[in-house]
Amino acid sequence: RIAAFILIMSTAGASWGETPNVVLLMCDDLGYGDPQAFNPESPIATPHIDAMASSGLKFNRFYAAAPVCSPTRGSCLTGRHPYRYGIYNANTGHLKAAEITLPELLRQQGYATGHFGKWHLGTLTTTVNDANRGGPRGTKHFAPPRDHGYDESFVTESKVPTWDPLLHPGQIITRPTDGASVAGLKGSSYGNDYFVGEGQIETENMEGDDSRIIMDRAIPFIQKAVDRERPFFAVIWFHTPHSPVVGGDKYRAMYKEHPEDTQHYYACVTAMDEQVGRLRSTLSELGVADNTMLWFCSDNGPARQGSPRHVGSPGHLSGYKLSIQEGGIRVPGLLV
Repeated sequence: RIAAFILIMSTAGASWGETPNVVLLMCDDLGYGDPQAFNPESPIATPHIDAMASSGLKFNRFYAAAPVCSPTRGSCLTGRHPYRYGIYNANTGHLKAAEITLPELLRQQGYATGHFGKWHLGTLTTTVNDANRGGPRGTKHFAPPRDHGYDESFVTESKVPTWDPLLHPGQIITRPTDGASVAGLKGSSYGNDYFVGEGQIETENMEGDDSRIIMDRAIPFIQKAVDRERPFFAVIWFHTPHSPVVGGDKYRAMYKEHPEDTQHYYACVTAMDEQVGRLRSTLSELGVADNTMLWFCSDNGPARQGSPRHVGSPGHLSGYKLSIQEGGIRVPGLLV
């Protein structure tokens, strides 16, 4: 439905002489009850998301296409049900060449198109082992953003730590498990790179909050489009708050009265919210805020409590990620 609405508005806008810009923000495993705009009792500070809700449209019954990430993401770009376009679960299948995507259609309308953050709709390299399926082992699922309508991209195949995304965080589970072997990995390569092209990985400015790292690439893309007087379509898909959940010290300090696992979760969500505010400020400074459709949502409900550092809340809803109960598919949804 998002895809259909955007396409109608953008093509109609072209005939009206006012072509809207489009930005799609999506979180990974953010619960309906996490932002205070949807749950006033939430302890997580999300002032910028709350401001979006106050100044725009707040969808109280906004549903993901599936209770898990990849199917929802493909539906967002194709406007089709996962069982129509063929991605039924995470880390399975890929976005097929025959699918008509939103960035392809908008590029035909003169839009600059960019994708930043998580991709999770296919592998990004055929040469080196990367993430879950990248490299020779997953050649048949090679489907980078540039093959689906994007001019620019800065993407990972799947999850990364929410702080220092290129580095393994070590053991993040406080209860005994395989701790010794995992703990020894701390500081090593996480094995899921950010790609900007085939064989082209980004290594500069990769320390700290992952949401900030993503926004550091998205904002220059938007600025360039504005400078060139081109409408833009920017997809910004945060990894937050998907595991590995790691919060920076600055943000954890805001929640020092909470247990350590909880601190990390709350911290990464607040850090992501800060980048939402940064984006909105940039759009205003560039003079394009009033002509930009800015969407915000989650791909599915929160991971079940008991997963590593996952304390996300479905609010008053029943169920979590992987469940077709309301808590698994009903997610925060905003448009300004």
